[in-house]
Amino acid sequence: MKISGFSVKTLPRDIITGIIIALVSIPISMGYAQVAGLPPVYGLFGSIFPILIFGLFSSSEQFIFGVDAAPAALVGAFLAEQGIASGSDEAVRLVPMITLFVAAWLFAFWLMKAGRLVNYISTPVMGGFISGISTTIIFMQIPKVLGGTSGSGEITELIQHIIRTCRSSFDHMSLILGGASLFVLILSKKLVPKLPMSVIVMAGGAALGYSGFADRYGVAKLSAINTGLPVWNIPHMNYDLLSDVIPVSLTIAIVIMAETLLASNNLANKNGYRLDENNEIMVYGMGNLVACLTGCCPVNGSVSRSSMGEQYGGASQVMSLSAAGTMTVIMLFFTGFIQYLPVPVLTAIVISALLGAVEFELAERLFRQDKRELAIFLAAFFGVLLFGTVYGVLIGVILSFVSVIINTANPKRSFLGVIPGHEGFHSLERNTYSVPLKNAVIYRFSGNLYFANIRIFISDIEGALTDDTTCVVVDSGAVCNIDITAADRIISLEKALSGRGVSLFFASHIGHLNDRMRALGLGHMIEEGRCRRTVASALAAAGFRPPYTLISGESTAAELPYGNADRLEFEWAFGDKAEEEMEKYTEKLLGSIGSEAVPPEQQLMDIIKSGSSWKGVGELDGEELLAHLQLHIRELSEKLGISEPRIAEAIERRRLRLAKRAAKHDPEALERIKQHDEHFLKTLRAEKPELLSRLIELRSAAAEQLRSEESGYAELIDELYGDPQ
Repeated sequence: MKISGFSVKTLPRDIITGIIIALVSIPISMGYAQVAGLPPVYGLFGSIFPILIFGLFSSSEQFIFGVDAAPAALVGAFLAEQGIASGSDEAVRLVPMITLFVAAWLFAFWLMKAGRLVNYISTPVMGGFISGISTTIIFMQIPKVLGGTSGSGEITELIQHIIRTCRSSFDHMSLILGGASLFVLILSKKLVPKLPMSVIVMAGGAALGYSGFADRYGVAKLSAINTGLPVWNIPHMNYDLLSDVIPVSLTIAIVIMAETLLASNNLANKNGYRLDENNEIMVYGMGNLVACLTGCCPVNGSVSRSSMGEQYGGASQVMSLSAAGTMTVIMLFFTGFIQYLPVPVLTAIVISALLGAVEFELAERLFRQDKRELAIFLAAFFGVLLFGTVYGVLIGVILSFVSVIINTANPKRSFLGVIPGHEGFHSLERNTYSVPLKNAVIYRFSGNLYFANIRIFISDIEGALTDDTTCVVVDSGAVCNIDITAADRIISLEKALSGRGVSLFFASHIGHLNDRMRALGLGHMIEEGRCRRTVASALAAAGFRPPYTLISGESTAAELPYGNADRLEFEWAFGDKAEEEMEKYTEKLLGSIGSEAVPPEQQLMDIIKSGSSWKGVGELDGEELLAHLQLHIRELSEKLGISEPRIAEAIERRRLRLAKRAAKHDPEALERIKQHDEHFLKTLRAEKPELLSRLIELRSAAAEQLRSEESGYAELIDELYGDPQ
């Protein structure tokens, strides 16, 4: 037997953390036992042997097991439905029977290997679920800080209970003690996170209770507990309620499996270790079997105590063994102090731990990165709050699958062209200088073809056709499968294209797709040579061979001077943020200036002429870098000791020369340069208007100087710049 995460190095810290967890478990376990309809002492019984079993057999290194909110709340609700009084002898007999059936269901789940189902639950669902559970329990606990008793049910019922508590049993001293304790605990997490402040607060509360302060102001305290370990008994079987116990125990078992697997996987992912999900379900069953034999309610993973263990640096299941051992010692010798503990102080400890389990950081990250995933997080969160644990998980899982369907039904796709001077085929949307081939459509589809997305596939291709199109090549490198609906629609598309004199090709896909196409009636495309290993070979089969003719009339026979490998990398890697990366590149370039061995004029020319400092950046993209360089004219002037007008003139001369050469090869290039410059100035006007004024002044002066010195640039200056204001 190996204790998960065990290390001699972390052993002292794990033992201390376990002691802290045991002390904190006293109020938590007693409170949840009451929620489940049992006397408080049974909560302490459930904090010994189930935790010991979990610590010995779990594959989780940090998760903590024990009496917790969700199963306790479900049991309490069931007792209320049956009209069984909380704490009554009938409740004490019935609850262990429910726990026994929960254990039986968990063992059944283990045999069915149901643990794999957790792999289909996404991080937003996990986060929303855990946050919803934690928030629900916080609302359950709030009335105890106000001087009342804990609530039950969903969020609407909990809020109503809080309002009733404020009206009927509000106690200002309870609120002061609980609020002050919570404030200290939250503040200590930020200032001294390693200090076990919860134990210190609990000790302070016990001191207040012992001094008579709590009694003097009417603050509720915990009940006295007799010393001694639990007596083991086989649960009493109430066959009259068997038909009701079986379904409720199934619900509780599902909740235990879902909640504990979700939360423990979340913690494992966060800290870089793996769980054996099926083994965990078996351990949950063993823990509940032991719990029923000691008369306890169902037990499951505790989000709050696991968060606390992580907070104090616990790294192995030595924590659980230490917690079980500590609780055993307390039950044998030290139960006397429990009767002095003020309820609001201990409730504040529970709320503090639960606040640490709410996934605020994940929600913020999803808000910044993916609004759709945020919606799933919020759906799971509010699903738990409004409808309960099971429905919250179901809502989140359903939305996750809906999201998958939406993503696959609308995959990334693009039309491709070529960039003169560069190999391969490049997205027309993402690469500024990619140009379509004349008479050919190259289309990349990044997803499997099936009934939900085939309409988009066909619509894209049909929309790209012109009267001159003779060939359509589908880059199917990302297509791994195809269903019968998609195959039938492709056959129809193929016939329609053939009627227009257009050949349809598929290229670059894995060999398995050919087998699938043959099985679905598309084998003739393979036999006719219209499924090819590469896009280039598909084009060759259609009669298109290098050098390709572009729609601009240019040829790819020779490398054109405005090819730009670095800019291609910027656009491919950063997309819309390519310009921002250009600015970083420019700043890095400026930082390299300062070699005393090279005269200032030479350094200036080397930079402006796209010399070695730019690592081969091409000429047309040099125009864009020059625009960024203009923003740093003052810095250049100070570093090189050259006047700003002189630098501006050199930059403008270079920009005009690049524009003239680009226009010679591609008439549309001049318009792209002009549009880019207009966008550049518009952005500058919005973000740095004072810098814009200075830049326009320098540009105008430089343009006039060049107009007088080199008359050949006069027309180009008028066409490119016009009135920059």
